[in-house]
Amino acid sequence: MYRRVNSGRFIGLTTLLIVIVMAVFTWVMYGMAQQVFTMTDIMTELNESIKTMVGTQVSMASDIGDMSQSMATMNSNVTDMNQSIGTMGQSVGSMSETMTNMSGAVNNMATNMNRMTYDIGQATYALSNPMSYMWGNAFPF
Repeated sequence: MYRRVNSGRFIGLTTLLIVIVMAVFTWVMYGMAQQVFTMTDIMTELNESIKTMVGTQVSMASDIGDMSQSMATMNSNVTDMNQSIGTMGQSVGSMSETMTNMSGAVNNMATNMNRMTYDIGQATYALSNPMSYMWGNAFPF
């Protein structure tokens, strides 16, 4: 019933089991080390990507600042253009009023030209036919 613990077979078997357990433990630790190495590599790449992203964000913030200044300048230019268009509208309104007045003046001038033409026609008739002009009217004077 009693066995000796110091027997060669038991020590050999125990040593073999210890070696197998240590091999499995080493294999598991090697796999974990590989995963840690992969994770470290990924974290290093992530760090580089974050650095690049921060640089891009700084550049983008600068571009947005420049764009904001350009928008402010454009807004000022649009305001100036709006004022210029308002002034132009007033000028066109004034010109329209002037054209109306000028149209009335041209109409009056045409009426006066018509009267003057009639008077010249009458004078020409009187000069070319003085006798009929004098005796053709009821009042020759």
